[in-house]
Order: sequence, then C-alpha cells, then structure tokens
Amino acid sequence: MRSARLLSLSLIFCLSISAFAQRSNTPAQPPRAAAKATAAAPTITLAVDASEAPRKIFHAKMNIPASPGPLVLYYPKWIPGEHGPTGPVVDTAGLKFTAAGQTLAWQRDGVDMYTYHLTVPAGATSVEVNMDYMSPVESSGFSAGSSATAQMAVVSWNWLVLYPKGFNSDDIQVRASLKLPAGWKYGTALPVANNAAESVSFAPASLTTLIDSPVIMGAHFSVVPLQQGQNPPHEMDIAADSEAALQMPPELKQAYNNLVAEAGALYGARHYRDYHFLLSLSDHVAHFGLEHHESNDSRLPERYMVDDHLRLLGASLEPHEYTHSWNGKYRRPAGLATPEYETPMQGQLLWVYEGLTEYFGYVLTARSGLWTPDQFREQMANIAMQYTYRPGRQWRPLEDTATAAQILYGASPAWTSWRRSVDYYDEGALIWLEADTIIRQQTGNKKSMDDFAHLFLGPPSTGPIVKPYTFDDIVNALNQVAPYDWRKFLTDRIINVAPQPPLNGIINGGYRLVYTDTPNEITKAVEEERDFMDAASSIGILVTKDGTIQDTIHGGLAATAGIGPGMKLVAVNGRKFSFDVFRDALKATTSSKEPLQLLVENTEYYKTYSLDYHDGVRYPNLVRDTTKPALIDDIIKPKVTTPPTTSPSATQ
Repeated sequence: MRSARLLSLSLIFCLSISAFAQRSNTPAQPPRAAAKATAAAPTITLAVDASEAPRKIFHAKMNIPASPGPLVLYYPKWIPGEHGPTGPVVDTAGLKFTAAGQTLAWQRDGVDMYTYHLTVPAGATSVEVNMDYMSPVESSGFSAGSSATAQMAVVSWNWLVLYPKGFNSDDIQVRASLKLPAGWKYGTALPVANNAAESVSFAPASLTTLIDSPVIMGAHFSVVPLQQGQNPPHEMDIAADSEAALQMPPELKQAYNNLVAEAGALYGARHYRDYHFLLSLSDHVAHFGLEHHESNDSRLPERYMVDDHLRLLGASLEPHEYTHSWNGKYRRPAGLATPEYETPMQGQLLWVYEGLTEYFGYVLTARSGLWTPDQFREQMANIAMQYTYRPGRQWRPLEDTATAAQILYGASPAWTSWRRSVDYYDEGALIWLEADTIIRQQTGNKKSMDDFAHLFLGPPSTGPIVKPYTFDDIVNALNQVAPYDWRKFLTDRIINVAPQPPLNGIINGGYRLVYTDTPNEITKAVEEERDFMDAASSIGILVTKDGTIQDTIHGGLAATAGIGPGMKLVAVNGRKFSFDVFRDALKATTSSKEPLQLLVENTEYYKTYSLDYHDGVRYPNLVRDTTKPALIDDIIKPKVTTPPTTSPSATQ
C-alpha cells in the first residue's frame, strides 16, 4: 500500500469480463493459523446495490446461516494491506437483523466496536442483515476514504459484509452480486458467474477472496489488455471522471506492457490466475494504492495519463502495488498472515513487506520505461536527502516505525522530522539498494537482488496462496544468494537505532549525493503540481504554496530560531512570500552577508526571524563517481524489454 501522503512524500524527497469468467472458481487456501470452529463454515449470500454510488451510498443485504442461540458477528476490522484497524464501521448505518420473520434486537460490543451480539430465535436457520455504507466525501484515507464520484466508484467488499465468529475467512464462502448505476461498466478480478443489464452475479468465493477483489466501475470506463496472447491474462480496468482522461498515450501503454514482462523476468513466476490493474482517475477520490493478490486498487489524479508532470509523479504507484502480488500477498510476514479480520496484525517486518516492495517497485518503474534512468536516480537522490534530514532516527529505530504503523499512518505531517513516519517504505528502499550492491560486489556482479526475488518470491507459479515468512527466513535466503553477515547488516540498519542514513547503496552503486541550485525533474514537478517546497537541506523547513510551514527539521536552523510546524511564512526579506520569492532569497544568501529575514505568523501573532544562512538553495542530485562501477545503472537495465525512447513521464 501507498497512501496519498506517501505518494507525495516519497516524491517530494524523494480482456473483457467474459475472458476471465470461465476460469477456475475454486479459491486457493492460504496455510494460515486455524480459527477454532465447532460447525461447518457457512455460505453467506451478499447482494450489494451500488445504483446510488453517485450519491455516495451503498446498500447491502446479507443472508448468514445461523443456529438458534447467541450469535456473534464481526465487521471486518484489520484490512489487509492497510496495516491497521481501518475497517470503516463508523460509516455504516441502517443496520437491521431479522430471522424467522422477527426483527432481532442487537447490541454492539462495549469494548470492540466491530463486534455485534444478537440471539437467533428458535426455528431460524439464518439471519437476514440489511446495512448501508456511506462513502466519505473527504478525499483522504485508504479504501475507507472517498471512493465515489458522479461518474465512477470503487466498491471494497469489506465495507458491506458481516461474518460469524469462529471461522477462518478462507473457509467462509460468499455468493455475491452487485447492481451498478445505469450505463456504468465494471472491472474486477473476482470470478463472474452471470452478467445482466447493470447487474452481475459472482461465482462463490471465500470471504478472503471476496475482500481481496474490489470492483471498479464508471460511466467513463476503459479496458486495456496487456501482454496480449500471454498467459496468465493481464488487463487495466480504468474508470475516470471524464472521457478525455481515458486517452492513454501509446508510449504509456507500451510501458505498462513492459511492466508485466519485466515483473515476470524479475520474479520468475506468477501467483495469480489473472491480474487486473484497477485504476481510478479522479481528483475527488482518496489518492493511494492498495494491493490485492490478483488486482490492485490504484487512485491517481484525473489527468494522470494526459499530463506529463502527473505521470512522472504517479509512475511508481502501479509497479509498487503490482509487486505486492509477490511480496505481501504470496509471501507475507507471519505477523500479518492472520486467519480473519478481527485478529490484530503485527507489522515488525513491514520493512520487508513495504520496503522491499518499494525498492523493487522503483526498479520496475525504471526497467519498464515508466521512468528514465535519470528519473530513477533523481528519486534515489530525493529519498537520500529526506532521510539525511530525519533527526528522529537518533532515537527511533526503523523497526519501530513498522511496529507502530497503525498509529503513524494517521499522524499529522507536523513534527515528522522528529517523530518519524512510516519510514520503512523509502528508507527500506535505500537499505535494499545497499543489499543489492553488496550482493553484486560479493559475486563480481554475477548475482543480485534479482536472484533473491527468484528464490524468495518466485517459482513455482501458483494461484493466490500465502506463504508466511520470518526475519530468519529473510536472512537465510540472502545467505543462499551471497554469503555475508546479513543478520548484522539488517540488525544495524533496522532493529538498532541508526543515527546515519543508509546511503551506502548509492555510494557502492557508483554515485555521490550532492546538492546544487538546480532542482531535478521530479523535484520541479513536485513544486509545480503538489504546491510544496522542500527547504529541509537549507534552512530546515517544508512549506506549502500558501506559506504554511508543514514541518521544521528538528535541530535545524529554522527550528533552533523558534519556527515550528503550523506557523505561516508571510514574507521573505520584506516581500510577500511565494515560492519564487523564497527561492530567489535563498539563492541570494551566497553573495550576501545579511541574514535571511522571515516574517512568520503564529496563531495571529507576527514575528520576524533573522537566520544567519549563506549556503543558497540546495537541491539533491546524484553525480557519477567514476572510481566505482556504475552498479545502479546495471540494476535498472531492462531484462526483457526495450523501454520507449521517450519516457511516458518525461516533460515534453
């Protein structure tokens, strides 16, 4: 998963339906810890009416087999890939239970808000449930965030289902159906049984498979087959807020074709029956990416496919979520391989689940041609700068950012430099880059993290099954690729406090991190499209276009002077703040002996701060160190494809 905030921060710093309706409908059963069951697992019937999706309300009707007596039902709480108890129970309404012709009284658990208690009357064999889900109007959050507009929507089944206590989600079967708004089309990885006008019935599937298979739909809808003629099938199912947004440039389609081919070469196997890239193009839904075994729910701005800067900034999202089919869905940390959606997840190994995925995602973005080699290196430079100016690393080990993921995802951007955030994503990518260069050095560039991917995530090809892993499994697999003290390597960078950023992958890779007065292409796109300027490496502030100071670098020049997050930069050297004014003033410090004057508003009080700063504007870049082999260049070379001569994300 990558959230909207992560998409910004990592870049700031850094087939028709019928074609797959005939496939096997038997879901694979992941080997997870068994829940105690005293009866056969039930088959739930679930009918979802999404005809009012433009009004942001969805209706569900369930039939849940049950015996007379006490019944405990769960609303899905811990949503896979979201790494926290994020099930949107607060946005449900209209809950009604009936059985044997009676309306049943119910009670929410006094401790666990996701648990319902009721009593099934004598003679009843099932409980009928009616429930509405109201999609938020705010464009934030993950799958519980805004998911519907006037023209398109994404349905996440976990919004709309209850399930009985005492069973694994793998064992519960669901017969689901969906009613669409008039004229809308849809896409999903969930096997289809029957299509009718504006409604679809799905083949019986486990609750695990159902919740792992969201549906995208819209009035403006496009299906783009990828790697046609190859098995298993792949396609992009794209819904947008306008027809114009669906116009995919040929070079972008070629890059996505390359992505499928390059992923096959990297991992050496596929662990899905077919794969669907579900892509939402809207400025009015939550922007994030969420992985599923046979699909991904990726949401980007409406003009992503037709705007150069937006393509550049969103290019790595699909490769990241696609990689999760191998790392995160097929291979999964043991603490995240829970038997259902009520058992809490433990995220200590998210630096593998997300960090390794971030690394391979970036590599595939470059190998496929979604980024040019220069853009890959620019991203590494931005990330290196970000974690160089992350003083929270002096007290908080990277592993704790993973353990605490469920609370850090919702943390304010303010004080991120000192608190730290979900740093295991991009700092994890730097650590895995270093591991890649070490393997190449140890083996004379004959082996690499590609070999680890084959060994740990690859053959044999399977359907969607789950193979949990532990820290020891990671260490053992690395040692099979190239003997080294990998336990110490990982412990020093992840489990222990690591005051220095992990930049050895850049150094070993034949490059140096430098700062210049010229922004790289990604940084420039961030400033222009995200309305955000990063001055962490100069005076130590991160500021938005309206002057709001999002964060200050703890211990940096601005913070030491008394400037903090939430304040507002009003003027620079006596002139009203703008990015251009601020940038020009920073540049001028190299030739001026006068301090930089910042007029700052703090809760309706104004103060001028004088900063004795003379190092100019500082943007991160990588420059070639010719004394070392260019291992980074080797890492991102395509394995089976020739990327477009013009990157689909390059500025025209």
